[in-house]
Amino acid sequence: MDVRTALSYRPTKPELAVFVSGIVSMGLEILAVRLIAPQFGSHIYTVGGILTVCLAALSLGYWQGGKQASTATNREMSWLMLATAVYIAVVIYASDLLLTYTSTLALSPRYAALPAAIVLFGPPTYLLGFISPYAAELSQKTGIGEASGHVYALGTIGSILGSALTTFALIPALSVDAIGVLFGLSLVGAAIVLNAPSLPRKPTLASIAVVVVLVAATGAGPVALDHRGDVVYQTQTAHQELEIVDDGDVRTMYLDGARHSAVDLEDPDRHVFEYTKYFHLPMLMADDPDDVDNVLFVGGGGYTGPQDFEERYDVDVDVVEIDPEVTAAAENYFGLEHGENLTSHVDDGRQFLQNTDETYDVIVLDAYKQDQVPFHLTTIEFMDLVSDRLADDGILHANVIAAPSGSAAEFYHAQHETMAEAFPDTYSFRTSDSSAIQNIQVVATNEPTDFTTDELADRNDERDLGVDLADAIDNHMDEPETDAPVLRDDRGEVDSLLDPMLGQRYVIEETDGDSTSSEPTAAAVRPVT
Repeated sequence: MDVRTALSYRPTKPELAVFVSGIVSMGLEILAVRLIAPQFGSHIYTVGGILTVCLAALSLGYWQGGKQASTATNREMSWLMLATAVYIAVVIYASDLLLTYTSTLALSPRYAALPAAIVLFGPPTYLLGFISPYAAELSQKTGIGEASGHVYALGTIGSILGSALTTFALIPALSVDAIGVLFGLSLVGAAIVLNAPSLPRKPTLASIAVVVVLVAATGAGPVALDHRGDVVYQTQTAHQELEIVDDGDVRTMYLDGARHSAVDLEDPDRHVFEYTKYFHLPMLMADDPDDVDNVLFVGGGGYTGPQDFEERYDVDVDVVEIDPEVTAAAENYFGLEHGENLTSHVDDGRQFLQNTDETYDVIVLDAYKQDQVPFHLTTIEFMDLVSDRLADDGILHANVIAAPSGSAAEFYHAQHETMAEAFPDTYSFRTSDSSAIQNIQVVATNEPTDFTTDELADRNDERDLGVDLADAIDNHMDEPETDAPVLRDDRGEVDSLLDPMLGQRYVIEETDGDSTSSEPTAAAVRPVT
């Protein structure tokens, strides 16, 4: 086909139906990840489960559609598209309730997301599977091979467009509900075209009714009480779901449903999460805190840690946060102000360190999530890069989410082993007396130090840091005695190391409401799913 022929090409009605169904089916697959991940986690089992369900439903639709294709008509395809649009309206209306219900089913955490994927996205994908064999039957091409090849090529082109459009344009710009409405309206539009120009009464009235249902679904969802508090801001960024929730005086940033940062609106100096106090351990291990000039945080979140360092110490703070909308939310809801001493960079942490010539006295690695760890920020190659970007007496502080012992400690053991391979001395501190998954703080020094807990306790008494680290020092752990692997770029083991944590509880200790007190109170636990 030459350029002139391509430009003058006008698709037939069945070809248009295949193209639109390709866009919507692939768009729904990507949208499913953003809808399901906040409830069940964004680990490989959630993503793989969604893909499995959608491909199985699509294949079943192909098979059933092929069996019935001999009686296919454009009107039948229009009804299939309208039925799919109605189910999308159901997903928009009741997704929260369906997600909550399916999360209570007694399933292994590895398979927990499957029921939600089946209920929410199995039926619409199954219905769209009918379109391709119907269109092949109605194709004007001569020969079965030419007709089927032409139809599936158009469907694949539609899927490519749906994938790119949803990923790069729709999710960064619109809410999940709005994208669902857009997909539903696209199906209604295709259904109208399939019946044009006659526009029979029943399909036309049905199309109008479906549009009304789609629009109504976005504003008439079932009211559910959010146990977390009042949601003051919510958006879908290019990387994750971002929510700001107020519970009394405490404002919390949630990323994909997990608590990430918190601030006490009445007492901003309070460390709401106990583990954030531990970020100051490097100031005990430094020979002289006054000699610490440059600090880098990899991972910003609510910027509570970086702002704390900027206010307490005479230091310049750089923050690398890959998601610009997280930084914007920190500015709007957590009081972040960029100035001479605090600078944020929109970048991947490893790429930033590779490209910068800056040398840092302290680097705080706070980019891990409880079920999604950036693999490239865990390996020996990355730790060597960090060591190179630290001063000769520089210190790395890593916030590692794992259990201190047992099967759920496998990732912590491997991360400790990897850091110990790159740095002369490594120290670990638990943040909870519980044996549950928690925020374990691992501190590594770029020169030999060999601190004892008594030496750290003496420094805590002598230095006026404004943060009492006595509890942190008491929570020092012995080096783990394991044969854990050293993580390497060419050997991706993080997913398998995180696997034992699925389904186990994750505890974040919270301090009480007095910023001068160091007594922790147990936070509500959220299952790791």
